[in-house]
Amino acid sequence: MGQKNLLDRQVNHIDIKSFNAVPIIEQFDRMAFQARNTANAASILDTMMADTECASILCLSGSLFSAGLKKVVYDLIDNNMVDLIVSTGANIVDQDFFEALGYKHYQGTPDANDNDLMQQHIDRIYDTYISEDELRDCDMTIAKISDSLPPRPHSSREFIRAMGEYIENNYKGVDSVVHIAYKKNVPIFVPAFSDCSAGFGLVYHQYSNAGKPTLSIDSAKDFLELTKIKIAAKDTGLFMIGGGVPKNFAQDVTVSAEILGKEVNMHKYAVQITVADERDGALSGSTLKEAHSWGKVGSDYEQMVYSEATLTLPIIGSYLYHKGSWKGRQPKEFGRLLDEGKI
Repeated sequence: MGQKNLLDRQVNHIDIKSFNAVPIIEQFDRMAFQARNTANAASILDTMMADTECASILCLSGSLFSAGLKKVVYDLIDNNMVDLIVSTGANIVDQDFFEALGYKHYQGTPDANDNDLMQQHIDRIYDTYISEDELRDCDMTIAKISDSLPPRPHSSREFIRAMGEYIENNYKGVDSVVHIAYKKNVPIFVPAFSDCSAGFGLVYHQYSNAGKPTLSIDSAKDFLELTKIKIAAKDTGLFMIGGGVPKNFAQDVTVSAEILGKEVNMHKYAVQITVADERDGALSGSTLKEAHSWGKVGSDYEQMVYSEATLTLPIIGSYLYHKGSWKGRQPKEFGRLLDEGKI
């Protein structure tokens, strides 16, 4: 079977506005196990939406947008439910920016012959497919953007803003998290920016410009910018999908601020959706109660939900959208404030 036949059934992005999950969440609240945990998580997040002074931080890890969750995040940003994002690179570059270039993810099967897929330049993400040839174009577009920017250290947020501007100038009519965040001045941080398609583009940029000044990504600047936001914000809350670097990076800003001599509150709200286990001591599965011992997360509004994100995020997102507590929120525009040196 050729590549064209394998890449024929697109992954569609679920629309949280098209269904109302409030009734099912309310029934979950009268159940047990992860149903009740999900209901409590949704209630905490809705309380955070009503707390209009609180800055909402969304953390993304795992392969989310390739699985059909991009529009959930798009709608959360578009309706002022997210004030900044900390993410792995794959979601932002290989998946969101990739689709903004006009490419797609496709339904496949985990039982495929991976050698055959490799021969046909098809990459597999569990049961989804993506064209390696199209990914290479994404890599080279990152290199092109790198060549256009001043040859100095940039935070990942600054670079991703340039990606949003590129989409704005080459708009293909596709919903994009990078694009909507650019338009609403919602900063996106990717602390491990080279660990994705961006890395290949940056390698190409630096290699092809050897001997000349080149652009680089400054992860310490990422941390400083996010810490500045924490210092400027009255309160902050975390909605974490998965764990890994985004979870730790976002939680650590309370400690970072204290090291700078600034008194800040612990994250007031914290919800994590994860399938990781806490028993191996790894960060992804560590509980939010454990984070309290580090002075990172408050103990009044926290909930772990042990569930897979494609099941739980759309339900919680729909609940938040249809409850409508976000309607009183105004854009905080932390990206603009950072650019203007106001925080």
